[in-house]
Amino acid sequence: MAIAQLIPSLEPRLRELFNQHTERARNIDWAYSDYIPLDEFQRDPQAIPRLSPTILSAIELAVFTEVNLPWFTTALHAIFKGSWSVLLDFVHTWTSEEDAHSLLLETYLFVGRNGDPRARAALRKQVIRAGLMSADLLYDPLQALVYTAIQERATQIYYLNVAQAAEREDPHLARLLRRLAKDETLHYTFYRDAVKLHLEADPNCVYPVADVLLKFEMPGRGSPGYQERADRVRMANIYGPEQFYAQVIDVVLKYWRIAELHPTYAEAREAQQKIVKQHARLAKIAAQLAARRERQAQQQGAQPE
Repeated sequence: MAIAQLIPSLEPRLRELFNQHTERARNIDWAYSDYIPLDEFQRDPQAIPRLSPTILSAIELAVFTEVNLPWFTTALHAIFKGSWSVLLDFVHTWTSEEDAHSLLLETYLFVGRNGDPRARAALRKQVIRAGLMSADLLYDPLQALVYTAIQERATQIYYLNVAQAAEREDPHLARLLRRLAKDETLHYTFYRDAVKLHLEADPNCVYPVADVLLKFEMPGRGSPGYQERADRVRMANIYGPEQFYAQVIDVVLKYWRIAELHPTYAEAREAQQKIVKQHARLAKIAAQLAARRERQAQQQGAQPE
């Protein structure tokens, strides 16, 4: 017997979540021309600044994460097929919205002559051919909901943080990133609330949360140049373990009220404790990194000019 699985009585509630998503997405629909002002760029080619290595790395990292969409969609479709129609409906809608992200980012880089478009195109094909994503985590529909909730929150925060870092360097890019973050916010909200409904109905649903959290990796991790770009973004304090803990995991687990659940299965209680310990471990790592960064800043400030 499965410890935790989709709860049939919740299907109408997820249909409500999907309808809410559809309405919100309709109200903030957008087009490429809204975020790539070609007329302005043609009048003044200097209107698109050359990006710094850090911001360029951040955008390319996003591109090579987003291009995994075909594999992600394939995995989710296979997992949700045969379960609830609303889940497939959402995956189809989610795919149509996500599809524009990597294309918009790549187009912006191309128009601005940032980076090497030929090398980027070759790497794009290589990443898609390899099918790099954490499909091994997606055993069943409930696990898939947990994984996508965390992944969408991480992507939302990533875009917002990169937008903040890029604001002075390229306001057009910052605006574009904040727009993509709005899509990620809506996607995160659906997956997050779908999981919460299950945890409230049956606390034993905490079991798949532990499986996903302890093994979590972003899709695209392991692709050529991924770690180098991620390290550059982390060293700039844009996104790394500190942000993953404080802005992603801490927020999601508190929203789901994991520590307050009362599972009835021993395996689920054990999973809950694993999550609590992992939460504490990530907090400790984030605090250590923050302290190290503060010491380094003080040392650099104390150096004579």
